[in-house]
Amino acid sequence: MKKILFLSLLLLNAQLYAQKNTAETSGNPLFKGWYADPEGIIFGKEYWIYPTFSAPYNKQVFFDAFSSPDLIHWTKHSTILDTARVKWAKRAMWAPSIIEKRGKYYLFFGANDIQSDKEKGGIGVAVANHPAGPFTDYLGKPLVDKFHNGAQPIDQFVYKDGNNYYLIYGGWRHCNIAKLKDDFTGFVPFEDGSTFKEITPENYVEGPFMFKKNGKYYFMWSEGGWTGPNYSVAYAIADSPFGPFKRVGKILQQDPKVATGAGHHSVIHHKKDDAWYIVYHRRPLGETDGNARVTCMDQLFFDENGLIKPVVITNEGVEKRLLGK
Repeated sequence: MKKILFLSLLLLNAQLYAQKNTAETSGNPLFKGWYADPEGIIFGKEYWIYPTFSAPYNKQVFFDAFSSPDLIHWTKHSTILDTARVKWAKRAMWAPSIIEKRGKYYLFFGANDIQSDKEKGGIGVAVANHPAGPFTDYLGKPLVDKFHNGAQPIDQFVYKDGNNYYLIYGGWRHCNIAKLKDDFTGFVPFEDGSTFKEITPENYVEGPFMFKKNGKYYFMWSEGGWTGPNYSVAYAIADSPFGPFKRVGKILQQDPKVATGAGHHSVIHHKKDDAWYIVYHRRPLGETDGNARVTCMDQLFFDENGLIKPVVITNEGVEKRLLGK
């Protein structure tokens, strides 16, 4: 009898383990912990997410990263970069953006939350040989350390368009675009002699992101206040990464039945299946602390005219999807 009971327990445990490891959806949030401003990207056969560690500014002194082969199971890579490896950065390390070039991985980040040109900080660059780091300071100083066109040097996004690489960034309701040098050590001036071009659309606050679909440039950003329930994402479409960008409308916002403060996002495109995902942060119901933010993912859909449909935020998340061989 004891042997039969023991075997039954083993079978039950095996079934529970199998159920856990064949989850049909990712669930939201994707992983434990307070994380915000996530950038999602594909490297090889893995999905990667690089978020802000959501905490008071003086505790925001490092970055973690997360990887997954299938959008369901996520592995945490701790402290891929911290202020100990960036001597000019003291606090408020925000909104990482990463890109691979010639076998190197370049992580762009904001630090110190500078309020004027007199303070030290801004947008920096770190480099590593692997997506999980460890990353080290690339320049020994910020890449952007001043306010240009009124844009606070935060919320950076690196965008590759053909053979060109651009830095799109900005807080305080202003957004700039600048062309990066080939080695990412600085910028190449535009033909008119300017280095930072303002592309700020209507209602822009922060958190820019751009992608290209069917020859059109989709420019997305966050609106509202990041600590409030009105935080959200809107977008515009143009024929050029320089715009002009005319606001189309809001596509991501809170659902009082699911979560509040949904915003500061990125987009992942699974090219083989032509599946699109939006990675974003939101605040769980009942949480009032501004830093109580979690990273989530839901699917992104387009209508027959190429316009983005309003995102349905869920607790279920997204279905399993491998990147293929």
